[in-house]
Amino acid sequence: MTAALTSPLAPALSQAATAALAGKDSIAAAGKAATDKAATDKAAKAKAAGEDFEAVFLNSMFQQMFAGVGQGPFSGGTGANIWRSFLTDEYSKSFVKAGGVGIAPIVQRELLAQQEIR
Repeated sequence: MTAALTSPLAPALSQAATAALAGKDSIAAAGKAATDKAATDKAAKAKAAGEDFEAVFLNSMFQQMFAGVGQGPFSGGTGANIWRSFLTDEYSKSFVKAGGVGIAPIVQRELLAQQEIR
């Protein structure tokens, strides 16, 4: 960032926007900002897809794990089975949110490689 820029919004501005405000190569900076934004959007979508994939995988694993567990304090039946599916779904989401088991970064990397954005 440029030292002469003293706006309180300066930390929130990208390098391209800061260069444009400073009057340095504004057309090239705007083009670079658009390219950077597109790459960032694709990377964010790949990360979300990787996390979603890991959550689905973990949900499947948790469902198999809970299949052998008794009903416990629940009476069984349709209500308990539906509740259990919600429980395994939330368990999988919380595992992914806490860092997962390492599947999401691999999926993200492969998606980005397929899009040639490394």
